[in-house]
Amino acid sequence: MAKPGRARNPHGDSWLCAGQFRRRGSVHPAPGRRPMSFHLKCREALMSLRTHMKWLGSLVLALSCATALAQEGGADPQPLDSPVPRVETPEPVSQGPASLTRTDVDAWLDGFMPNAMSVADIVGAQVVVVKDGEILTARGFGYSDLEARTPVDGSGDMFRPGSISKLFTWIAVMQQVEAGRIDLDADVNTYLDFEIPDAFDAPITMRNLMTHTAGFQERLYNLIIGDPALNLSLEEFLKQAPPPSRIFPPRETPGYSNYGTALAGYIVQRVTGQGFEDYVDEHVFAPMGMERATFRQPLPAEFEPFMVNGYASASDGVAQYYELVPMSPAGSVAASGEAMGRFMIALLERNPEVMSAETWEQMYETLYPLTPPLNAMALGFWQLDKGDLRIRGHGGDTNFFHSDLNVMLDDGVGIYVTVNSTGPAGEAGALRFAVTTRFEERYFPEVTQPVGPRLDTAMEHGALVAGTYESSRTIETNFAAILRFAGQSTISQNADGDLVFPLFGPPVVWREVEPFVWRHVGGYERMAAVLDEDGQVEYVTFEPVSPIMHLIPAPWWRTASLVTPVLILAILALLSTLALWPVRAIVRWRYKRAFPLTGREALAYRAARGGIVLVFAFLLIWGLTFQTMFANLTGLGSGFISQLYIAIAAQFLLYLALAATVWNAFVVWTSAQSWFAKLWSVVIIASVAMVLFFAGTNGLLSWETSF
Repeated sequence: MAKPGRARNPHGDSWLCAGQFRRRGSVHPAPGRRPMSFHLKCREALMSLRTHMKWLGSLVLALSCATALAQEGGADPQPLDSPVPRVETPEPVSQGPASLTRTDVDAWLDGFMPNAMSVADIVGAQVVVVKDGEILTARGFGYSDLEARTPVDGSGDMFRPGSISKLFTWIAVMQQVEAGRIDLDADVNTYLDFEIPDAFDAPITMRNLMTHTAGFQERLYNLIIGDPALNLSLEEFLKQAPPPSRIFPPRETPGYSNYGTALAGYIVQRVTGQGFEDYVDEHVFAPMGMERATFRQPLPAEFEPFMVNGYASASDGVAQYYELVPMSPAGSVAASGEAMGRFMIALLERNPEVMSAETWEQMYETLYPLTPPLNAMALGFWQLDKGDLRIRGHGGDTNFFHSDLNVMLDDGVGIYVTVNSTGPAGEAGALRFAVTTRFEERYFPEVTQPVGPRLDTAMEHGALVAGTYESSRTIETNFAAILRFAGQSTISQNADGDLVFPLFGPPVVWREVEPFVWRHVGGYERMAAVLDEDGQVEYVTFEPVSPIMHLIPAPWWRTASLVTPVLILAILALLSTLALWPVRAIVRWRYKRAFPLTGREALAYRAARGGIVLVFAFLLIWGLTFQTMFANLTGLGSGFISQLYIAIAAQFLLYLALAATVWNAFVVWTSAQSWFAKLWSVVIIASVAMVLFFAGTNGLLSWETSF
């Protein structure tokens, strides 16, 4: 079976648990540790390089940012939704269900949350459970203000649910579909006052936006900021730069897109004639009874007393800035526990004041199964089914807040968990997934089915799938494409034929249970591979990210395992050549010897060394550019764009360097110099060419300034 039942779209052509936590110490270990978010991981790599390699660091900062990330395992851009490390669980064992009562849930949370938060180094958390149309419990744990030791109010305090905000945007869209103002299958340019450029001979539709299949590359510029002076209205932000490049044909490849959601919110604004925030207040929050919820930025004054602080970690202990999301429909909501409870009740009861029951069910059950039998994308919701347990939900991440929301559609039950800190290595993700999954195991034990026997084809199929992959949530056409290289993932095969793949943390084992379908041993997730017509892997995907992301095989010439060591050797060859230049001059001066070359040979020799200086100048310029980017997490102003123009123009330094070293080699090979000199002139050319190749394949030679 070459493909696991891959289906065509019938409508037109963040997640499971962490189980046992590994103790990392008390809630206050050594200070100064940083959350390993996408931004801060790059920043830590740069700072570490400066400390440990001062003599070379300033010359290879750009290289080292990518290399350090690749060695640490990489990460997809995660400002709003990013998978984070989880901890391995033992094989689940079925047991009788616990009683889903407030008393039992509270007792379970009291036994689990304090220790889990201590281990994860989390300051505060909120857990809300709903059942049968009521908020069963809304619990707060830890602190909303660590310095003042103010405890979290589980009902009234406001957290930032991140990309769970998207669900409100998609509901607003479906209200307009119901009203006849939006056609899910019409070109979105129909509704816009600016143009999404044509590509792939196919327009982008609202259905594409809702299922993250529009084909946009990721947009990073000022995705989350802290400086109100840099914040723009939704319209201003969308119009300040061209749309992200379209890198996949619509409907074919999921690539999670914050820009796509922002575009949908702007379309709601356009067709209704109301500001997006005003519309949601009146038509979504109000009928759901969500009194303490807002998309508005900065936070309105009446909500400020209820807003909890965000933190990197409990051990860091420094209250962070209020995060602003210029693409507000994608993730700017602040909401109380009670408000999120009322939201889950509205989802479960198909609140008729919001939409008709038919429209609600259209959102839940219009699935796009690109990779059966894995969970798929619904209209805005992630399918998170476990066996017969029908779950819809969404995850959300900002730099400091991390959340999950799951509703069991047929059981009238929902759970929302949110935390106000990340933990030193992203432990917040493991915590939130542990809460939702243990909740499901405890009250719906039928989900705990053992992994089946290994197929006889495991060795053959596993060998075919093992390799290096890149995420479809990526950037290809600008300098940030270097993060694609840094974020590569490796799937390997063990002696039993099982696959080994790090599921957002430590490597876990996957056993083939159907042809080209694997199951996580000790968990619930499935992985599947789809083959092309030639029998080669087209892509791999795995739960829970299967609705929104594919892993695409990296071309051999771009794999970090090959490129990184070759690039390091090239840098060392250039550095040694450059370092020996003054050393030889000092030796000649010491022993009063003349320079052995004259005329054209001397000029070519010096031109080649000058070319090497240009190579390191190129790396230095890009290193400083990345340093500026990651040192200004509260927002990038016009000064960075000017710096980016300089970095882009610096590519001419590489072209001059290559020309100088080629001319030097020509002179050396046409003169009576030694064979070592001739061979080394070729080494210099190859080394410069390697840097040029790396820059070209990772966006550093792109002229595109929109990122």
